[in-house]
Formats: sequence, C-alpha cells, structure tokens
Amino acid sequence: MTPEARHDELPLPDYDHLPLGSLTQRIRTLDADGVSALLGYEQEHGNRLPVVQVLQARLQELESGAEPSGGSPTGLAPEKAAAPSAPRQVDQTTDAPTINPPSHGDPTNPGQPR
Repeated sequence: MTPEARHDELPLPDYDHLPLGSLTQRIRTLDADGVSALLGYEQEHGNRLPVVQVLQARLQELESGAEPSGGSPTGLAPEKAAAPSAPRQVDQTTDAPTINPPSHGDPTNPGQPR
C-alpha cells in the first residue's frame, strides 16, 4: 500500500475536484513520489476505481522508465472557467418570444372549439 498524504500536502491543488480527463493529463507532470501520494490519498478517501486505475497505470509507467513531462501541475485549468465579468440583464428585448396558441384554438378556453 502506498503512503497516505493529507489533502493540503497533495502535489495537485484541488485534486478532489479534477475530472478524470484533467487528472490523467496533470499526473503526467508528477514523479513517482507524487503519483504515489495521490494513490495513497485516493485509496484512503474516495477509492474511485477509474481514478485508482489511472494512478496505478501512471505509476507503472514511471517505474518502467517513463519521465515526467515538463508541464506544471498547477497550469491552465479549462474545467474551471472564469465567471462572466458582469451578470446578464434580461429584459423584453432578450426575453423568449410569446408562445402563440395552436391554430385549432386554445385548449384552455372552453368557449373555443377543439
């Protein structure tokens, strides 16, 4: 079993909230110790099978001679888009159009034929 790390000591910030695709790319920047720390943390906390499998596969790659990539584990995070600069205003010009009743009459009006 790998050593367990505390959340604030993990090599990837906000690790718990990364989607699997982003995690797969970000762990490529880590060395074997960093991946082992994530694996230990994952097994002790979430123990999500797809995440454990990705971490184990990367650890095996590193043990087989693969090198960490030169990127930064804290680099661009497209899954965390910035909030809009100003809230959108909705008025009559941007509101949805009025829905017209069907051509055969309004079903909620008992005086009209159906």
